[in-house]
Amino acid sequence: MTKHPFLMSLSIALLCSFFAVNTANSAPAKKTTMSAAEKVAAKKLYQDNCQSCHGVDRLGAMGPALLPENLARFRKNKAIKVINTGRAATQMPAFNKTLTKAEIASLANYIYTPSKASLSWTVADINASKVQHFDQSKLPNEAQFDADLMNLFIVVELGDHSATLLNGDTFERLDRFKTRFALHGGPKYSPDGRFVFFASRDGWISKYDIYNRKTVSEVRAAINTRNIAISNDGQYLIVGNYLPNNVVILNTADLSPLKVINAKDSNGNSSRVSAVYNAPPRHSFIVALKDVKEVWEIPYSDEGGVEVYKGWAHDYRVEAKAEGWKADLSKKSEQFPVRRIKTDDYLNDFFFDPDYINLIGTARNSHNGQVINLDTKKKIASIGLTGMPHLGSGITWNYQGKEVFASPNIKEGKITVIDMENWNIIKEIKTEGPGFFMRSHSKSRYAWTDVFFGPNNDKVHVIDKSTLKIVKTLSPSPGKNAAHVEFTKDGKFVLLSVWDMEGELIVYDAQTLEIVKRMPMKKPSGKYNVYNKINYERGTSH
Repeated sequence: MTKHPFLMSLSIALLCSFFAVNTANSAPAKKTTMSAAEKVAAKKLYQDNCQSCHGVDRLGAMGPALLPENLARFRKNKAIKVINTGRAATQMPAFNKTLTKAEIASLANYIYTPSKASLSWTVADINASKVQHFDQSKLPNEAQFDADLMNLFIVVELGDHSATLLNGDTFERLDRFKTRFALHGGPKYSPDGRFVFFASRDGWISKYDIYNRKTVSEVRAAINTRNIAISNDGQYLIVGNYLPNNVVILNTADLSPLKVINAKDSNGNSSRVSAVYNAPPRHSFIVALKDVKEVWEIPYSDEGGVEVYKGWAHDYRVEAKAEGWKADLSKKSEQFPVRRIKTDDYLNDFFFDPDYINLIGTARNSHNGQVINLDTKKKIASIGLTGMPHLGSGITWNYQGKEVFASPNIKEGKITVIDMENWNIIKEIKTEGPGFFMRSHSKSRYAWTDVFFGPNNDKVHVIDKSTLKIVKTLSPSPGKNAAHVEFTKDGKFVLLSVWDMEGELIVYDAQTLEIVKRMPMKKPSGKYNVYNKINYERGTSH
């Protein structure tokens, strides 16, 4: 809820789902009735104060949808409090100085009333939304420019809903193009690096041909989308959605829908989808569910079937028989079966070990992380994680002969370092405030983390991975939020964003920590290196 749509970034939109916070002890949200006059007045308040971020008809845009169906387990008095005082660690502002108590109560009532807008989005709707900008078959299959195709970056510029294709050797723009409104979840590359796919909060999936510097096709997969993932072979793209509560699997060649899977647990309870991931060694997608205590694994290839999963081959067949499918994923009718993994708590945020055998997850209202073995479907450890660790932005490296995992924290000023053999916390590195992103590279001695939230958000910490100590604190652009770094493919340079309408992309020497170049940009946010992403480099998010 804000009058300034540019204030909310694609990453902050993740956090601004303030009505989606797990409140397991709360009663389900109840729909509210209002008189016609009350609804007219409340609708006007919504349009003036909330629509720019939460969308027409409350279906979601930069911010989440605000509907009774989307406010599960969230009491109305908590909604009133959030509207009054805002929400820490997000761009949700406080309205208690601009709106009266009666107006805030009216707004709260309004978002709990049913919407007249359709909340369904069918396969027919997906197909009807298709926009074909260029015929892919008529475009050249070789890059129409000279550059190292593995050392390119996509830089998302939130200020005017654009993206830059950047040469990672010369740091020169190769293209700048418009994107859909409010990208979310990070773009994903095809395995060969030729195509990059974007998802917007309002469900649009866009396919951009890097070789030809053209957006070739788009389709609207849902009403409100969280993120996307792409299969190992590049054939399939999965879309995780808040509205409707489902995942959609698309053919990457033409963005046609292959399957829609409603997000319901084994008891039929519906859930929003928090996120979707590709698990490369498993040849499967992993699905995080917001409102039920399950994690899903969806195999998309026989390579990820019974032969690979010897540890759960019997289990796989039992589930297949129970749910009416077989382990032959080459048959279209049997593709994309759901393997359910029950959890002790709701899991909103994930990280995986390098082999994708263990999943580390947290619930937003919990003080513990769960480690779940995906082969056995069993919890094998609990980790004492306070605050709100942002596991999805965590990274791994070797420390004193062991694999460790480190995660920033959205609510507390600390980096948590965890031993991935025994799942004990090795160290908590104090920072100057809560952070959101952490990045490194296998060839770099340093890990970088921001202080995204709070008064010190213009600071960036550089941590020595061999000592687990902060060796330098940078202030790239005093007074402006600095966050999210990405390394070049060789790890020699670091690109950092200054998240401001009059922002910039700053290039650092990764060894000397000296500035190499500054590039003005319109609120740059995430940067994504082709090589690092398609090779699942340990220092970047996956």
